[in-house]
Amino acid sequence: MAPPAPKGRKVDSCVFNGEKFAVDDTITLRPPNSSGPPFVGKISEIVKEPNGEEQCHVSWYYRPEEARGGRKAFHGDKELFTSDHYDWVAKSSINGHCSVHKLREYQQLTEVTDNDYYTRFSYKASKGEFKPDKVPVYCTCEMPYNPDLFMVECESCEEWYHPQCVGTTKKRVEKLAHFECPSCEKKAQAREAKKQRVG
Repeated sequence: MAPPAPKGRKVDSCVFNGEKFAVDDTITLRPPNSSGPPFVGKISEIVKEPNGEEQCHVSWYYRPEEARGGRKAFHGDKELFTSDHYDWVAKSSINGHCSVHKLREYQQLTEVTDNDYYTRFSYKASKGEFKPDKVPVYCTCEMPYNPDLFMVECESCEEWYHPQCVGTTKKRVEKLAHFECPSCEKKAQAREAKKQRVG
């Protein structure tokens, strides 16, 4: 059972260590284990108690390893899940601001800082369920997209591949003017051989 909401009046923002935090801000918070990564949450409500203390109602973001099923190969280092898990926390536990982007926005960042994350799944912590429960898969390895792993598009079939999965390297691919996957290369060679026989 969730703890009751603190008594007091709702406010739009609070200030801690000279930094202003408002409703709908995404923040990092100090974990109990100081050596672990920071917790990440989104402020949904702020209450100022009669004694002047301020409490933030936070919806938590989960890291893949914190959710049912654990971290998979397609989960990026900066990937988080939105969740239905809320808690009240003291403003003194806040580290600072961060940004949790949608995957497409994250892909378009010119620079990714320590305070940039992305999300593409929502996680129902009480049931251990994900939404969406299915995502597109790519490459011969048939894995969902991981923005941390380089991929290249075949100009013929327009499928995306990890270089290592099709017997090449990122360095070789970046030197090519055009890339074709092995399957399309074989088809092109077969067509060329047929032309030569007919000719």
